[in-house]
Amino acid sequence: MPAMLTQLADAGHVSHSQLGWGTSLKNHWEGEINGFAAENDHPAARPAQESIEGGSYDALVFTEMVDIRSAIRYHQSADYLQRWTERAVAANPDAELYFYETWPHIDDPEGWFERVEHDLTRHWEQEILFPVVRSANRPIYVIPGGQALAATIRALSSSGGIEGVSAVEDFFALAPDGSQDMIHINDLGNYVIAVTHYAVLYHADPRGIPYALRRADGSAAEAPSAALAALIQQCVWDVVSGYPLTGMSPHNRSNVQA
Repeated sequence: MPAMLTQLADAGHVSHSQLGWGTSLKNHWEGEINGFAAENDHPAARPAQESIEGGSYDALVFTEMVDIRSAIRYHQSADYLQRWTERAVAANPDAELYFYETWPHIDDPEGWFERVEHDLTRHWEQEILFPVVRSANRPIYVIPGGQALAATIRALSSSGGIEGVSAVEDFFALAPDGSQDMIHINDLGNYVIAVTHYAVLYHADPRGIPYALRRADGSAAEAPSAALAALIQQCVWDVVSGYPLTGMSPHNRSNVQA
């Protein structure tokens, strides 16, 4: 996804990351990162705390592990988002802060669409984001990845699909043995999320942007058709422009408060 975003963004776009397998904000803070060597074996990897303390980033994007309920219960999500926020603001008061909303497993017994719809308010906002915003007294914008993905799939399902793409599973990867991966997205899913990041980070209408992109290794990603790309871009734009916590308008950017 970051490689796709780089291809969509301005020429000066540069990003770095610290990743892990199922790693919470708490784990990242304490340095307990499962899969650190494998996930950070690429040129864009940087140690998070050291990089943030350098104060050179215009934007910082934080997210939480899946499942969000377990993260809140066992990993003190709000507490550790606040710690990361305080460190970022101390290093660069002008940096914009973002909280990237993801999604549950697609076989969740409560229902994937139901979880995405309700988790945004009850967990991402009420239990994590809003307490930190109140404490920090500054906005933390939301990159609504789960909402954009769900809106895209709902639009496809209601219209009968485009060229065979119509279901949740069409945006999620397959495991090496060919079975359905229940949490990791494929190239189409990554395109949706890259477009969502592009729209929020750059405050830009994504309609008409490129859709034939490359993966991080330089190989061609599975590209949506022109019709599917247009639907994805429209759905993403509808979500990010209609959700106040993205801060897409000047008014919203100065009033993203709990």
